[in-house]
Amino acid sequence: MNAVRIAVILAALAILAAVPWFGSDVLIQFGINALLLAVLAQGWNIIGGYTGYPSFGNSVFYGLGSYGVAIAMVQWHWPFAAGLVFGVVLAAVFAVLLGMPVLRLRGHYFAIATLALAQVMAAIVSNVKLAGRNIGLVLPPLNNDPLFYELSLGLLVLATLTVFWLTRSRFGFGLIAIRENEEGAAVMGVNTTLYKTLAFALSGTFIDPESAFDISLNVKMIIMAVFGGPGTVLGPVVGAFSLSAISEFLSSEITSLAGLFFGVVVVAAVVLMPRGLADMLRRFRSVGWRYFAENIRTHRL
Repeated sequence: MNAVRIAVILAALAILAAVPWFGSDVLIQFGINALLLAVLAQGWNIIGGYTGYPSFGNSVFYGLGSYGVAIAMVQWHWPFAAGLVFGVVLAAVFAVLLGMPVLRLRGHYFAIATLALAQVMAAIVSNVKLAGRNIGLVLPPLNNDPLFYELSLGLLVLATLTVFWLTRSRFGFGLIAIRENEEGAAVMGVNTTLYKTLAFALSGTFIDPESAFDISLNVKMIIMAVFGGPGTVLGPVVGAFSLSAISEFLSSEITSLAGLFFGVVVVAAVVLMPRGLADMLRRFRSVGWRYFAENIRTHRL
């Protein structure tokens, strides 16, 4: 990573960190949502982009982290910081426990199994007294959006640094080897089950106390990671911010047709740049507009 790129990233971080001090309440709330979606997309990037396993179950760990925070604060009267740590640990532990059996499946079997995880976990939690059963848990008021914004930004930085480390570590090379040829990786001495389980755990450590087990979150994180560029360090972050901005603009300007236009944007992106914005920006310099023509020919219906 050259000095210019580092300077641009640091400048962007400085601008983002200053938003709570100079931005409106609406902008801060938008920032929290966009940052958390970027974290989710970055987490999916580990298991989906680098390991090549199309997980539809990461929202389970988002939900478990949420319930971990809620249980710690409501039932045990822990402070928010302690609840935050408990939520992370709970999500990571369940990611390991669920990952060991589920990651033995491959392809569409794995995708279907992870898709069912959210429904199964929601049914289980709705019958647990500690989690409030069907009624759920009411968190104490935490009216501190600037704090949540900075925590979300810090979490995104941590997730992105983790992905950056993956691109330069033996563990990361092992995940890429699994994505390209799992049998070949096993022959070369990669403990594929262990590597996949650890990747699953890493991809499941995000928390937010406001929502849980929402399958649409998993759809969003996949779309944003793919839009930005799966298997890249900054692609999911760019995808999350870009699509969040587009969605917000469409919702405010053309509310009734926002969903339709947003879907058109996503479909067009998949057809025109199937490997994401990162690949498009890299190759557009050399091939120009032929980049889009080649993708249309390759992925014609």
